[in-house]
Amino acid sequence: MGKAYNIALATFAATGSFLFGYDSGVMTDVIASPNFLNYFNTNAETAIVGAINATFSGGACIGALQGGLTMDRFGRKRTIQMGAAISVIGTILQGAAQNLGMMLAGRIIAGWAVGLLSMSVPVYQAETAHPAIRGLIVGLTQQMIGVGFIVSTWVGYGSLHAPDWSTFQWRFPLAFQALPALILLLGLFILPESPRYLIDTDREEEALKVLHRLMDNGHNEDEIQAQFLEIKTTINAEKSVTAPGWLIMFKVPQWRNRLLQGTMVQVCTQMTGINVIGYYQTIMYRALGITGGRDILVAGIYNCLGPIANLIFIIWFVDKIGRRKPLMFGTITISIALICEAAINSQNTDGTRTSYSIGGVFFLFCVTVLYSWSYGPVSWVYMAEVMPMQIRGRGNAFATGVGNWAVATLWNEVSPIALGKITWKFYFIFVAWNIFVSMPLIYFWFKETKGKSLEEIDLLFGERALGALPGDLASIDEKMAPSVTHVDVSATNATGDKNEVVAGTV
Repeated sequence: MGKAYNIALATFAATGSFLFGYDSGVMTDVIASPNFLNYFNTNAETAIVGAINATFSGGACIGALQGGLTMDRFGRKRTIQMGAAISVIGTILQGAAQNLGMMLAGRIIAGWAVGLLSMSVPVYQAETAHPAIRGLIVGLTQQMIGVGFIVSTWVGYGSLHAPDWSTFQWRFPLAFQALPALILLLGLFILPESPRYLIDTDREEEALKVLHRLMDNGHNEDEIQAQFLEIKTTINAEKSVTAPGWLIMFKVPQWRNRLLQGTMVQVCTQMTGINVIGYYQTIMYRALGITGGRDILVAGIYNCLGPIANLIFIIWFVDKIGRRKPLMFGTITISIALICEAAINSQNTDGTRTSYSIGGVFFLFCVTVLYSWSYGPVSWVYMAEVMPMQIRGRGNAFATGVGNWAVATLWNEVSPIALGKITWKFYFIFVAWNIFVSMPLIYFWFKETKGKSLEEIDLLFGERALGALPGDLASIDEKMAPSVTHVDVSATNATGDKNEVVAGTV
């Protein structure tokens, strides 16, 4: 089966990312529905709308953190299925909402589901990916987020053609997402579990079969066996130093470093301002004088540009140019685009200068394209890559829950108010972060992980891998175990080199 099966599996799993994108994007059209605003007695720039979006992000934060518990106990695949099942419940509550409380409850539960999916799908993809195409495989997360945004926009745009007295304007777009959630829930029953999770839970024979399905091209049996041995050796070595709970992630220096890198790449992604634009772009377009239904049409075009740009990037570039260069490129160019956007808005405060309005739309479009060539796919890839196996579930849960969703919750709550109060000056908050925080972090701290197996990335961070045990990990190992017996075993890694395996057994 090999790479074709690998890509097909990752694409289907990314249906979870589709739900992420759809549920995030659908409110753009819902808050533009006259019936929705009248039904809930609000307008697009009130704290109520901010609360509806913030409860979604808050629920996602909780869901992402919960995923750190379920991934290690029930597996990667079951966690994704859990997210899909919860999504169906949240969808029903939103689509059938009779009052604001019911809507908020539906948004919290839907967010909970998306939080689970947003942290588990990239891990599942990374652990089933061939190193040579891992950028493409995990980049499908962002691709399907973008596709979800596209579908939500056009479903919402079509629904807005219903009469203003009809709740179909917003009930149908909110209810539609139950369909892909059910497809994901049922379809995963026939797909395999991550081979690394299987080895970690002592199901080695099943793991080897999965590796054959993922890697076999008819003449690479030695490569498959070497990959199997590399994963097994590293996981067995890590088992002797790990411990239950979340504090261990902060006690081991290499793990703490990697956890913070995975978290900060998510924080910096949010601080590009991309999700603020995604949620509230119709407000931005109306500030530019684009009204009368044209704001939804422009939002639909905006949401199409990102996935097209992302697809080009993950197919032809991400596995060639790596991770750090695109992140630096995105930091610089998105900052320039936001500065230009602010400058144009400052000279067109009433939205009556058509040429300035066109320029404002152009630079918002530039942001989504530049994001799709940098942070969009790379943030998910890098986060999933840098976490070591023994904290990958908890680590990605923390990075996604805190770095992505907690920050998103803040911006979802304050952005509609800020756009109404300080208007174009709001963009400079994101510019300042990009210049003074993101750029130094990427340049001086982040590492290049392109083309390396997850076990080789362990070595890149000075980690215990292929049996190698750095001194600080050894000291922690000794503190955690009253007696440790070291057994030397000769193993061969994927490159054919001999490694001394030190398997600690308590």
